Amino acid sequence: MPSPREPTPPNAQPRLREELAAAPEYRGRIREMPESERPRERLQLYGESSLSMAELLAIALRTGTQQESALALAHRLLSAFRGLGGLARASVAELCQVPGIGLAKAAQIKASFELGRRLAFLSEDQRPPITCPADAANLLMLKMSDLVQEQMRVLLLDTRHRVQRESLVYIGNLNSSVVRVAEVFREAIRDSAAAILVAHNHPSGDPTPSAEDIQVTEAIVRGGQMLDIKVLDHLILAGQRFISLKERGLGGL
Repeated sequence: MPSPREPTPPNAQPRLREELAAAPEYRGRIREMPESERPRERLQLYGESSLSMAELLAIALRTGTQQESALALAHRLLSAFRGLGGLARASVAELCQVPGIGLAKAAQIKASFELGRRLAFLSEDQRPPITCPADAANLLMLKMSDLVQEQMRVLLLDTRHRVQRESLVYIGNLNSSVVRVAEVFREAIRDSAAAILVAHNHPSGDPTPSAEDIQVTEAIVRGGQMLDIKVLDHLILAGQRFISLKERGLGGL
């Protein structure tokens, strides 16, 4: 015999209606959002610098899928590749493995990153000078901070310390027995660079310079003095942090 149902309090239905009315509306599509919350409209109203990484990526994607909005897809991409750095390094084939990303969207993503990269190396009159360690770190951090292997890169600079181009010198564990000073300066000599800035990453996530880092820097500085090519700095990047050996007075800088 079924147990008797508890009587419904007389004010339950009005209270339920009030709770439902107070709950925010769930919107699965960008076009269902208020205009002031849509990425494109927010960019127009407040400027691109006010947008989150996911919102900017959603604009680059243009559309989502039948199941999710471009903004939701952007969040999922950033999560899948562990942030903007991982997404920038992903190949077209890797991007296409993500559900909802086909060749067209993968190409849009890669093109957006390439435009940003080329912006850093504009024509001579448009290139900003490297005036402090943060200027160089901003150029290099996106591509170097989350690498799983150590890399050493060199920024080739003109007489006004504007970036001419970037050179990849080494991949792998860097120490004084591996790094050859001639390799560090090879591209600088070829391009008649007036100065260089050296940078490498620590996959451990700790940018603290090791004794080997300091020894390598001392050797590079001595090489620059012999070649009359100024060594501005040696940066160590790890995650979203960096250390300037020049700021710390290490390595002869």
